[in-house]
Amino acid sequence: MGRIFETRKATMFARYDRMAKAFTKCGREIAMAVKAGGENPDFNPALRRAIQNARAANMPNDRVKSAIKKALGETGPGYETLYYEGYGPHGVAMMIETATDNNTRTVANVRMHFNKGGGNLGNTGSVAFLFNRMGVFRLKPDDLDPEELELELIDHGLEELGESEDDDGNPVLVLRCAFESFGDLQSGLDERKIEPISSGIEFIPTLPVSLDEAQAEEVLKLVERLEGDDDVQNVFHTLS
Repeated sequence: MGRIFETRKATMFARYDRMAKAFTKCGREIAMAVKAGGENPDFNPALRRAIQNARAANMPNDRVKSAIKKALGETGPGYETLYYEGYGPHGVAMMIETATDNNTRTVANVRMHFNKGGGNLGNTGSVAFLFNRMGVFRLKPDDLDPEELELELIDHGLEELGESEDDDGNPVLVLRCAFESFGDLQSGLDERKIEPISSGIEFIPTLPVSLDEAQAEEVLKLVERLEGDDDVQNVFHTLS
């Protein structure tokens, strides 16, 4: 009985830790959007996306409002988005998106994670050519006809429409467009009054790498290390 309790407690703390990290990352995304375009999401598309993503992470509304208020009261440059590139174990390419107010600290931490995880931090451009930078929207499939939606949104820059699952196993529709077409596709969804679950810019691998289970586990351990860093927003990789 005691062992079961300890297992449940460990699971609960792990879930709380993941949620806390997700809220921190959402808060930084909100802060950067507010700094760049103000507090009104109706006139600040980046803030609207940040709020959508915060809701997708189950961030409470009072935490969202608090993050906006905090950003309005902050002085100085705040956070900036920086990307780092490198190779993980077995030649898996990685793009690391960070939000940082101290580049020296962030690059040192990212390099440490690569070194301890069996990878190598590279120079700018060392792996970027292995990815396509694309706009990605995730939608609830309720009452949506994928084929009809695809035809309607092609003229708004839609390139790919597929199906996936969220972290809880619920089905989602995944829409992708070229980076330059992000605003056009967002407008197409707005015209149809479709509110995405989440949206943003992602690096999609052009040549996914397949590994055996043991090798893949090594790569995923490095991904987990990187994602656990407070300055890291997203980790994109070529592992299929």
